[in-house]
Amino acid sequence: MFAATLLSGIAASALAEENQIAASSGVDQKFTSQDVFDLEYADTPRISHDGRYVLYTRRSNDIMTDRTRGALWLAALDGSSNRLLQSDASGGEWSPSGDRIAFTDTDDQGRSAVFIRWMDSGQVERVAAMTGGISDLAWSPDGQWLAFTSRVEADTAPLAKAPKKPEGAKWAEPFKFIDHARYRRDGQGFIDVAFSHVFVVPASGGTPRQLTTGDFDHDGPLAWTRDGRAILTSSNRNEGWELETVEGDIWEVAVTGGVMRQVTSTGGSESAPVISPDGTSVAFVCQPNVKRPVWQVDLCVTQLGGGGLRNLTQSLDREVSDIRWAGGQIYFSYDDRGSRKVARVSPSGGAIETLLEGLGGTSLGRPYLSGTYDVSAKGALAWTQGRSDRPADIFAQSGNRTRQLTQLNEDLLAHRQLGEVHRITYASSHDGTEIEGWYVTPPGFDPAKKYPLLLEIHGGPHLSYGPHFSAELQRYAAEGYVVFYDNHRGSTGYGEAFGLLLEGKYSSPDDAADHLSGVDAMIAKGFIDENNLFVTGGSAGGIATAYLVGLTDRFKAAVAAKPIINWLSKPLSADSYISQIRHQFPAPPWEDPMHYWQRSPLSLVGNVTTPTMLMTGELDQRTPISESEQFYQALKLRGIDTALVRVPGSYHGIASRASRLIAKVDNILAWFARYRVPGEQAEDGPQ
Repeated sequence: MFAATLLSGIAASALAEENQIAASSGVDQKFTSQDVFDLEYADTPRISHDGRYVLYTRRSNDIMTDRTRGALWLAALDGSSNRLLQSDASGGEWSPSGDRIAFTDTDDQGRSAVFIRWMDSGQVERVAAMTGGISDLAWSPDGQWLAFTSRVEADTAPLAKAPKKPEGAKWAEPFKFIDHARYRRDGQGFIDVAFSHVFVVPASGGTPRQLTTGDFDHDGPLAWTRDGRAILTSSNRNEGWELETVEGDIWEVAVTGGVMRQVTSTGGSESAPVISPDGTSVAFVCQPNVKRPVWQVDLCVTQLGGGGLRNLTQSLDREVSDIRWAGGQIYFSYDDRGSRKVARVSPSGGAIETLLEGLGGTSLGRPYLSGTYDVSAKGALAWTQGRSDRPADIFAQSGNRTRQLTQLNEDLLAHRQLGEVHRITYASSHDGTEIEGWYVTPPGFDPAKKYPLLLEIHGGPHLSYGPHFSAELQRYAAEGYVVFYDNHRGSTGYGEAFGLLLEGKYSSPDDAADHLSGVDAMIAKGFIDENNLFVTGGSAGGIATAYLVGLTDRFKAAVAAKPIINWLSKPLSADSYISQIRHQFPAPPWEDPMHYWQRSPLSLVGNVTTPTMLMTGELDQRTPISESEQFYQALKLRGIDTALVRVPGSYHGIASRASRLIAKVDNILAWFARYRVPGEQAEDGPQ
């Protein structure tokens, strides 16, 4: 297993030996916490220009550093070879002639850097390094230049000038003056004023040259014009842009001189430009700026010189992304009922043809929709696809032949007893709306026995789960739980009308009914122990969990991970306040406080009798830990069993490192074990 080659010392050898012994003995085991470190997945496929190979990133967990590491691998589309190209690298991009690959990594000074690897010799050279990070790599058409985006600190000055400090004096850190609306970001905390700008650098190495200017962000992906004289980026350069949400236009910036020309100017946001093979048109993601929590996201195309704008997916009631242009067709992905799909459409409009479905497997923790793809000029496809029992591998389609090019987890998961994933649909008791969900049965499942049920609620709330591999859910199943999860009203992939069922109701009795109706549908199957019902969820799922226990006492115990507890306090203390207040609520909290209060789990805390544990990162900027503390302290005052788990050094993504994913699940299991009562399955399952 490649993950083992990234480990070091005795620990790596011991893990490899353990896996080898398990494989040779033929003894299958249940999925354990330690197994999380051995999981791998494929990501970001890129087909070579001759259509013979696919470059991809192979990601694995390093048990010694507790970090996810990437390596670039190269697989032949005909399945004849698969080999390592570059360790400690990710996100490779082919040069136009296919003789080089550009990728990003950190240099020996810890800066984000661009590297070039020559395919004939394997020689690797650093091209440029930036303290503000490097994103959105794009080759010029002639292969002589690389464009990228990087954050540049703005010139700021303190409000008050400090007196001169005596030589050798040790004073406290100076005050930090903030006057920008966007001053904090989850994953970074309080941020200095900086803006994303477009740079170019010679592919042979040199000094990066900044093309864009001004106190505006310029976002990728970037697209070079066919003559190599300009680069397309997306940016909101309006006055007062900081307080605008879904706004932005496509801009063309000249490589020489940096002169900018606005390509699109319609209301809403136009982003992610892709230029046609003949260089005359540009396709992009287009979306309106509406005061709603969900809206249509389409594929549009216009002449690069202006005029002739067309919406190509207006008839598709789904959100599009990941645009490619190949062979006179425009390709894109969209999510549909728990599945990510790839489709194409003519730039002149017409029928939409769906080509692939089932992309996924790059979200290891929970079964969120995920997955990426690429297409060659002649229509060959490569994509990431997992299964309910496997993370993502690389698949390819050339002509009428489809091949699986990798099997990254067979050495581990082929020797593990995993839970099986099953689909279920049912009607919500609130209004009869059909809800789709899935449930995972434990290894050795016997439908004649009774099992505890664990309801797991997804975040967002405008996201989606699907029948995909999930390390967290497999761990719950390995401990004897039937795990149920649903795409409640508001989930993506079911159309705009379904998404808007949650408008102004996040959370509410409406989505609570979707979850509880699913629990009833599971109980009706005959193998659920009604005395052992448990619930958990993270982020929006944590909100829904805390709200549920204020509406019902059916659950033996609950764990609300990184929840919002009080909507009156959260919007004005988190990094998402600008968009959340505009799109999730009818008015600011000072204008309609009762609406915010009715959506708050804290408004129902007087009803709670369910033992409830809270779990949040200490540095969380999205759902600050003060939210969890409010529920914890309220329950303590009421004498309800509760606990607070603080995750040191963690922002919102409390399971972003393997050890934290393990600790998250193990703490949830331990909390539920306190309240799980013996049942018919007790003698066969863990207690």
